[in-house]
Amino acid sequence: MRALLLLLLVSTGNTEKELPGPVQEPRRLSCVRCCGPSEQPSPIISSRYTRRSSAPAYSLPKVQPTIDITILKGDKGEMGERGYPGAVGKEGERGLRGFSGRKGQKGQPGPQGHSCKQLYAAFSVGRRKPLHSSDYFQHLTFDTEFVNLYKHFNMFSGKFFCYVAGIYYFSLNVHTWNFKETYLHLMKNEKEVGILYAQPSDRSIMQSQSLMLDLQEGEEVWVRMFKRERENAIYSEESDVYIIFNGHLIKPAVE
Repeated sequence: MRALLLLLLVSTGNTEKELPGPVQEPRRLSCVRCCGPSEQPSPIISSRYTRRSSAPAYSLPKVQPTIDITILKGDKGEMGERGYPGAVGKEGERGLRGFSGRKGQKGQPGPQGHSCKQLYAAFSVGRRKPLHSSDYFQHLTFDTEFVNLYKHFNMFSGKFFCYVAGIYYFSLNVHTWNFKETYLHLMKNEKEVGILYAQPSDRSIMQSQSLMLDLQEGEEVWVRMFKRERENAIYSEESDVYIIFNGHLIKPAVE
């Protein structure tokens, strides 16, 4: 009896083991590239993110902002007041000699010769026309002759030519122009030896400059206008003379 029971129990246990249960499919892992011979293994999560981000469905749109410049740009402001002129700089080096100009017109006849040299010289000339300085340097000429002893002052060139060496006295008188600068140089040959200057003003005034020079025979004295940043001008009228240039010999070098 006991043998029969044992046999039944053994058969029952084997039956329970052999009963089929729910079938479980094997878990599949996605294929992930691990690494090459000289690469480090990459994690599975980052590989999956790379595959997703590279797909067109997951790519982010490119945003290109545009700026309307007409909104940012303001209106044009008003021009400010003109500043004060700076200090006059040092005189630069003399430039290279330029090309020869055209042949000028025939000049006026020179002074009449004398058997005995005269030890006198004097002139007084004026200008009836106003003048604006259009160039950096502008030669000042005269159109009215008051005194011109022995014609030592050349009206055509506007220069006094020294025929008698000695000590000379020169004076320059001009009338300024309203709201314009007045700047002139008294010249000895090609070098300025005196300055006549007046700042711009709402009132025109008479300005003068005088000096004495020791001249040698053949030297010249004349006047030029010097233009800077501002307008440079001198005033005169046809009916009146406001611009006068005088000179005379004080003491000759040989008496």
